[in-house]
Amino acid sequence: METVAVIGAGPAGILAAGTASKQGRKVFLFERNSDIGKKLLITGNGRCNITNKCDIEDFIKNIVNNNNFMYSALYAFTNIDTINLLESFGVQIKTEKDNRCFPKTDKSIDIIKAFYKYLISNKVTIFKNTRVKDIILNKNDTFTIYLNNKKPMIFNKVILATGGKSYPQTGSTGDGYIFAHKFGHTIIEPKPALVPIKLKDAKAKKLQGLSLNNVKLTAYLNDKKIHEQIGEIIFTHFGISGPVTLSLSSYINRYPSDKIKLEIDFLPDYTFECLESIIKSLFIRYHQKNICNTLCELLPKSIINYLLDTLNIPLDKKTNSVTRNERHKIISNLKRFRLIYDGLRNIEHAIVTSGGISTKEINPSTMESKLIKGLFFAGEIIDVDALTGGFNIQIALSTGYLAGLNC
Repeated sequence: METVAVIGAGPAGILAAGTASKQGRKVFLFERNSDIGKKLLITGNGRCNITNKCDIEDFIKNIVNNNNFMYSALYAFTNIDTINLLESFGVQIKTEKDNRCFPKTDKSIDIIKAFYKYLISNKVTIFKNTRVKDIILNKNDTFTIYLNNKKPMIFNKVILATGGKSYPQTGSTGDGYIFAHKFGHTIIEPKPALVPIKLKDAKAKKLQGLSLNNVKLTAYLNDKKIHEQIGEIIFTHFGISGPVTLSLSSYINRYPSDKIKLEIDFLPDYTFECLESIIKSLFIRYHQKNICNTLCELLPKSIINYLLDTLNIPLDKKTNSVTRNERHKIISNLKRFRLIYDGLRNIEHAIVTSGGISTKEINPSTMESKLIKGLFFAGEIIDVDALTGGFNIQIALSTGYLAGLNC
């Protein structure tokens, strides 16, 4: 019987191990932590957004990097397959806004328990608290794996599912990149994805804790638009966060920071012309008020004060004394306010890793290395990343399934 080593017991490693065992292989799953699925436990604020129930074509559109690479995997093991698998082991799944799927109990531990049952039922041998120190390719195309707490072991196949570099406290410290590079694989530099953005604006710190819904955030590379999105942003002590910010970060993380420009449209529902008409009407109605109080009809006072301060317009200036030029500046900045970009927060604060093993060197139909026979990859270690909403976990499960099926 052929033996398979699966390194890493996250969602990719779990599916790879269980699927490989179903194919009649003797499977050993190595996990450096004291239990499986440590990162799954903390995702979705402890609720675990396990997948997304959109159709596969829409799913592909939510993958930021190398989406074409994922077609075979996502059709081989779909989001519906994920739901059916979990429900077969006792976890009922509910679908929420934007097709996001969670356990009905809202407890990620229930997902972990189901995956544990899945591994046990498929007779996978699990070694916890066991770190792989090195992997050697032998002359007969087998692999010798050196461990921190056991004698070296020899395997016919190896599946690397060690994750990326985000959330290093869960064990994702980049070991898999070292092993893959040693075997000749190209590592696309790991970058933070789905991560907050830093701003180089001391005044913006006064907005800490403010949340704005229905605003549009746009990123430019020099003057070319990269991506824009409407939704919620949250101002923090270092810059901005929130769903829109996290999504945008995944589109700009591979560009030099000094080339990125950010703009925020505080009122995307209004055109310039419409907004000008509204503001003229406000100026007439509240002509004796301070300008900051007049504009509070449109946005929270802290934003208005921040905007006027940036434009060097006194907050206590009477509305009827605001010049035409100042009014145009206000309108222009409500629609296209420049945020001074200062890079992304580091990868320890990222939800996922962008980058990893080049997809050009992996067979997308099998997840096997094109360089080393018998070496497979699954999950976040591969240079594929997606937006929030359960997409990244499903990518891990689908690639894990293909690796396990074909090893």
